[in-house]
Amino acid sequence: MTCLISLMTHAAPRSRCSLIWVFELCLPARTATTNYQYQQGIEYDKNVKPGTLTDVSVSLYINRISGVDENKEEISFDVFLQITWEDLRIQPVVANMVGEYVDLTKADRDMIWVPDLYIRQLREMKMLTLFEEISSLRLYENSTISLSIGATIIIKCDMDFVLYPLDVQRCPVDFSSYKYPVKDLRFRWRSENALSFPNDFGDGFFRLPKYVVSFYTEQESQIVNYSDDNHSSARLEITLSREVKSYLLENYLPSTLFVSISWGSFVVVPEIVPGRMVLLVTTLLSLITMFDTVRNNSPDALELKCLEVWLISCTLFVFFALMEYFIVLFGIRYDKHWRVAKAQHASSIPPSITLQSAVTLAQTTMDTSINSATFQRENGLEHTTLKVSGSNKVQPHDHNSKTASASLSNIQDTVQSAQKVSSVMTRKRFRNVADVALLYAGSQRGRLDQLSLIIFPLSFLIFTISYWTMYLTESKKNFK
Repeated sequence: MTCLISLMTHAAPRSRCSLIWVFELCLPARTATTNYQYQQGIEYDKNVKPGTLTDVSVSLYINRISGVDENKEEISFDVFLQITWEDLRIQPVVANMVGEYVDLTKADRDMIWVPDLYIRQLREMKMLTLFEEISSLRLYENSTISLSIGATIIIKCDMDFVLYPLDVQRCPVDFSSYKYPVKDLRFRWRSENALSFPNDFGDGFFRLPKYVVSFYTEQESQIVNYSDDNHSSARLEITLSREVKSYLLENYLPSTLFVSISWGSFVVVPEIVPGRMVLLVTTLLSLITMFDTVRNNSPDALELKCLEVWLISCTLFVFFALMEYFIVLFGIRYDKHWRVAKAQHASSIPPSITLQSAVTLAQTTMDTSINSATFQRENGLEHTTLKVSGSNKVQPHDHNSKTASASLSNIQDTVQSAQKVSSVMTRKRFRNVADVALLYAGSQRGRLDQLSLIIFPLSFLIFTISYWTMYLTESKKNFK
């Protein structure tokens, strides 16, 4: 920039000479940058990619994990994204190089070809700015261009919470091009230091209050399909494994203790109804409250979650213990009141016919009737008489047929009586079995509490082993 100063002298008539200073400020004209130059003999077009097949290398410096939103199924983290490609049409000016590269300005970015980057699972991307946008564009001596951008990336991750809190979430993130297919542009991770972290980050993983977040890059270029065409992709695998220790202390351990406390009701004397009922009902309500809290504070799932299955099962164990106590109370009341009243009522009624005598009587009657009917059928012609009516018509009178029908009617009545007696005896046997079962549950002679004190802990132990074996196996399958 230069300033031109001119001095002009005018001679006015009949007056002294006057000097007029004229200052002209010369503004700098917009010239092309001197940090790079185009290759001679080639007309540069920023809308045309550098070659037939262009390799684009991607690398990430993950600064920190901002958080994981389970309800929205999102992961947000601060990164410095670096993209590197080669464009032989551009060469740096050696005189302006600082070390191995020259820094290009933001305006230069609009003058050269830049690959279109598409992140498939991207929900939102915010550029980091302080006084200006945090980014850099560098041109190296071998015509390699490196673009680095600082941004906060929010990734959409499809999560499945059926195994909660033993769930392991896997979130693939694809860095690819939407415009150029795989035959024109290939995205891949940089061979060295594709992922880098701060010193306090950890060895490839980051700890959150609930999750352990780890990262893994697929070295081989992946193929994704956009708009009926295959595109090359550099894939990043984000794995979210939940911290289970807090859930063991907050949910699994208290619920196990509640179930174990419910077994103490089996050693309480059944006649002490308030003590035993308070113990069981309080334990049951505590488990129901815990289940409601977990359901409201945990993420939604299409099926029952792993922790919900555990709490429901614990609630059922306590509920069955309460039902067992109801059976014991019923047996006590039956033993003390209803069974005595029934015995007194039965002593005032005459003994009824026994089943053996009824069957013997019915059998004897049936044999006698059948023999009589057979004899009458064999001698029917000898005892048949002819009765002449006033109209000189002869009418046969079969006395033996009437006797046979009467005998069959007696047989049917006897069989029906035997069936009624058999039905009564069956109901009586069932009542006797019920009486024995109720007396077995009573406090004086019953052993139901003693048997439950063995069955309930054993059943809960079998359930616990089956539960952890099944869900831990499923969790390990998702972690691989």
